[in-house]
Amino acid sequence: MIQMMKHLMLISIFISTGTLSAFAQTSSSQLPNSSSSFSQAELESSLEEIESLLTQGAFLKAKAYYQILIEQDLPAKDKQVIQNTLEKLNMKILFSPIETPDSFFYTVQAGDSLSKLAKKHHTTVDLIKKSNQLSTDLIRTDVKLKITKAIYSIVVDVSENKLKLFSDGELLRTYPMASGKEGHPTPRGSFTIVTKLENPVWYKTGAVFPPGSPDNILGTRWLGFSLKSYGIHGTTLPETIGTNASEGCLRMYNRDVEELYTVVPLGTAVSIVS
Repeated sequence: MIQMMKHLMLISIFISTGTLSAFAQTSSSQLPNSSSSFSQAELESSLEEIESLLTQGAFLKAKAYYQILIEQDLPAKDKQVIQNTLEKLNMKILFSPIETPDSFFYTVQAGDSLSKLAKKHHTTVDLIKKSNQLSTDLIRTDVKLKITKAIYSIVVDVSENKLKLFSDGELLRTYPMASGKEGHPTPRGSFTIVTKLENPVWYKTGAVFPPGSPDNILGTRWLGFSLKSYGIHGTTLPETIGTNASEGCLRMYNRDVEELYTVVPLGTAVSIVS
């Protein structure tokens, strides 16, 4: 167990600091076969292979390896640690120039702009910029840009205070959140994101609190639902994440809601269950 944790810690550090631009389709030993049981020795061997793949820059193969490990008969605690590490790798790949099965490279044409491309391909300007390491909105003709073609969706489990981001039905990232307190329950049902705002103003009954006001608890982002007055937002009260503390909205750490905001476009489906 201790050895496995050391491997996962090294892998997590590499994911956090390693460069993805050096991705290469290098060959490696075969991925392990899925089975009903998996010994500690096999797990250690698999983690060593993943570490080797990450060092080589073979991030998609490393992801596939993680996905196989998740299916093994492992203790729940070990499986959760592996799942968390896989989700970090998912986001690193998404925010990199690596082409994936759910993305493609587009050659910029005369008259193109990031906003036009984002609208045409149902994505966001922020995601195009981040995955292509662009620092401005300016793009040049004939430059190739990675564009996602995935359909993103959000599933919220209020009973666990967890928000899950899916890409074409595959779990991409799990975020902790806060939901409605007693007397102000978070609504259940199916909704869509219809508004997105940076540094939102909080319009509370009888008052208006601008961004930066100590009374504005919305944090740095707002993703409004098709149900008026409800949505996903950041917070100035991070200690409440994981509890039932809001007036019905979904409250996230600012860093997490900013990441979510980057990925999901207007029209994204949101399902809220108990």
